[in-house]
Amino acid sequence: MTANPEASLPATPASSSAAAERAPSSPGSARLRTGLVGTGRMGIAYARYLATRVPGATLYAVSDVRREAAEATRDEFGAAKAFVDFHDLVNDPAVDAVVVLTPTKLHKDVVVAAARAGKPIFCEKPLSLGLADAQAMQEAVASSGVFFQLGFMRRFDAGYAAAKKKIDAGAIGKPCVFKSTSKDKERPSVDYLRPENSGGLFIDMGIHDFDLARWFMGDVASVYSTGGVLAYPEMEGIGDWDNAITNLRFANGCIGVVSLSRNGVYGYGIHTEILGTEGTIQIGYDRETPILVLKNGSIAHDTVPGFYERFENAYIVQLQDFVQNLKRGLPPPITVADGIAAQRIALAATESAQTNRVVEL
Repeated sequence: MTANPEASLPATPASSSAAAERAPSSPGSARLRTGLVGTGRMGIAYARYLATRVPGATLYAVSDVRREAAEATRDEFGAAKAFVDFHDLVNDPAVDAVVVLTPTKLHKDVVVAAARAGKPIFCEKPLSLGLADAQAMQEAVASSGVFFQLGFMRRFDAGYAAAKKKIDAGAIGKPCVFKSTSKDKERPSVDYLRPENSGGLFIDMGIHDFDLARWFMGDVASVYSTGGVLAYPEMEGIGDWDNAITNLRFANGCIGVVSLSRNGVYGYGIHTEILGTEGTIQIGYDRETPILVLKNGSIAHDTVPGFYERFENAYIVQLQDFVQNLKRGLPPPITVADGIAAQRIALAATESAQTNRVVEL
């Protein structure tokens, strides 16, 4: 990727900030001034990308409820402003677009405020923890008419994007069976795993696979899930599972399965397979470095450490896509409706695992 040589601004001098406000940019101008809300682990990564890896954009402002985190991010990446209250960021006339990286349960408040301010929005997945918030976001975006793009970054991964093109071109005939597996190397904190914080296994982790299922195969008609606390007994009682399997039946009659695990142990494993009438496509890999160590009785290689290493380029490409869509007046490739559709599948999968029955969508 080509770094943006103009992305760094002075840390906070008043003259620079004032000059920026006197000449606000627009989506079609040279650089899109983005405001980033949320500077946690992924927020820091997005700040770096917007400052250095997204031609046509710059990191203009950041916001976080932790003042020291906002100011540190501003200083590290050369943004002009840092805010504690995200309302100040979204209402700043010099901010051209808002990038939302808060915890999921706060997405709605930021997206609604940005929509009311008339700002284009990029929002990390999932939309929200529940459908009511997702629908409120949809209503705000629709009533304001602002551009909104959701961050399902796997669609921008080189392997998944290439597979989609081949399938659409008929490389494997008619797709019939969808298989997807997502494995974390180890669980996050128990506090994070609580459904009231993460949304639960199917929302937090499986929603990527459910979005891919729709992308490759079409709408899902019904699901049947089963799950268990099998690897981490400390998760007993929090209302979630560390391993689960969901069977899918698509509206077109095709079938699928999604397997989720918090204890991959060996590494971060993301794999998808689509079986067609004329062939099969497999997506994913387990070896991070292209080296094999061959010894007596063994052949060994390393593994993918985590989601950041596996999908960093996809995160960057989706931000580049967001910026270019705004500049060229193109529609968003992933909409609020896509997010709601994937969320409905995830919520149905959760209900199915809780009730041990098939759930129709």
